[in-house]
Amino acid sequence: MAETSAAWPVADEALSQKILDLVQQASNYRQLKKGANEATKTLNRGTSEIVILAADTTPLAILLHLPLLAEDKNVPYVYVPSKVALGRACGVSRAVIAASITTNESSDLMPQIRELKNRVERLMI
Repeated sequence: MAETSAAWPVADEALSQKILDLVQQASNYRQLKKGANEATKTLNRGTSEIVILAADTTPLAILLHLPLLAEDKNVPYVYVPSKVALGRACGVSRAVIAASITTNESSDLMPQIRELKNRVERLMI
């Protein structure tokens, strides 16, 4: 049972949809890194705006270093229920357990990214 509670905060359906839409747009804007290793790199380099994780990852332990690193770097993170849906939003045909939306101050996406970060930060309180 402890396995499921480790995935926190998990976005509800409406917020998940918003997150996945933004992931899809970020992918089109080339502001998306897919996979736990790539997400880790963006956090270490300080280029990550927000990290999206899949709550149905098994074992969940393979991505639990990411929330710790994100907290360390003051980057918000959020879980979406499905790695398959996350993969689809990333534009790939396989499941994706982690993704990072990267910084680009001149990007049209920045207002949406900021709004999402605010909503996720409220979840974490």
